[in-house]
Amino acid sequence: MVMTDPISDMLTRMRNALRAKHDKVEMPSSVLRVEIAKILKEEGYIDDFGVVESQPTRSKIVMHLRYGPDGEKVLSGLERVSRPSRRVYVGKREIPVVLGGIGIAIVSTSRGIMTGEQARQRSLGGEILCRVW
Repeated sequence: MVMTDPISDMLTRMRNALRAKHDKVEMPSSVLRVEIAKILKEEGYIDDFGVVESQPTRSKIVMHLRYGPDGEKVLSGLERVSRPSRRVYVGKREIPVVLGGIGIAIVSTSRGIMTGEQARQRSLGGEILCRVW
């Protein structure tokens, strides 16, 4: 199977694991996926993640999902914004605020992957990869 959009694949795996109440989710590793996982951990959407070397040339990310005290999902929505078929670029003033600041936008800028808020503070625009809330 040829994967054309690794970010959509990552978000779908997380969505499915949350729906099935799994504690963790595994997926092939890439630099972009690790950067997104770092942001999700920093923002408190996942408990932790690690990169595991399964074979000499292949590694995978294992993400430990976060749930509330009564088993409710901390992550209620994951949405891909920019797709390979339709890229979405914004200037520093057009970076969206997700759900009035409750959620985050993950943006790919010239200075790396960061949240929309971080990009706004650094006066950077870029490609909006996804929205998380």
